[in-house]
Amino acid sequence: MRNALSVDVEDYFQVGAFETVIDRADWGAWPHRVERNTKAVLDLFAESKVKATFFTLGWVAKRYPQLIRDIVGAGHEIASHGWDHQRVFTLTAPEFRADIGAARATIEDAAGMAVTGYRAPSFSIDARTPWAHPILAEEGYTYSSSVAPLAHDHYGWPEAPRFGFRPVAGSPLVELPVTVAQLGKRRMATGGGFFRLFPGAFTDWAVRQVNEGEGRPAIFYFHPWEIDPGQPRIPGAPFKSRLRHYSRLGAMAGKLRTLIARHEWGRVDSVVADEAARGA
Repeated sequence: MRNALSVDVEDYFQVGAFETVIDRADWGAWPHRVERNTKAVLDLFAESKVKATFFTLGWVAKRYPQLIRDIVGAGHEIASHGWDHQRVFTLTAPEFRADIGAARATIEDAAGMAVTGYRAPSFSIDARTPWAHPILAEEGYTYSSSVAPLAHDHYGWPEAPRFGFRPVAGSPLVELPVTVAQLGKRRMATGGGFFRLFPGAFTDWAVRQVNEGEGRPAIFYFHPWEIDPGQPRIPGAPFKSRLRHYSRLGAMAGKLRTLIARHEWGRVDSVVADEAARGA
């Protein structure tokens, strides 16, 4: 079973957990580490001999076009993560269209190739944004991986399907939700900070649960800053945010290598093609 390996390319100061203490206007004042960290991820993937999808902010692509070319040159898929990490449910429909349009144009200009995939910042397509999937379909995207089918204090759409589905009638657009583990009636996230905080065996079990129990691929994600224990600490951030963001950063790279070695992984567009072929 081929699973989807994905990276949300953003810097440590751009995460949703810090949006109340760092203004976007001040992003330029913080040391940028996204280029070095993403290159470290590229090296890890080359070592592990896997290909992945890099959902990248337009903000990053504008400042580091060579990084985008390095990603594409290594055989990975480049996709959109929006312009500057604004959650979709904080935008109007016209603002969302403008956001994804600006990001796509900048990423495509740097990459020299078309962008057909999108992931909303913080998985922020949910029941509050009924216009988001139709706009993505109108703009010609092949797929979105923007839904977290669970309840969470920052995001989540618990009523959404757990696996790939077509959110717009008459459109080939596929929504590929991020993988959640099913524990009785409870759903638990598996990527990003959850992967760092929980034992690696939990995510390994969750992948096998969907592969063997459901016959479906897993969709795993993480961020380049998660393999960077030396990143600056953000003063004034809420305790819960600091706990989630900084815990076990030093363990992340090793856990990734182990997880990658235990399962088959590929780019998200390849998994979307598999899901489309099965009728998703």
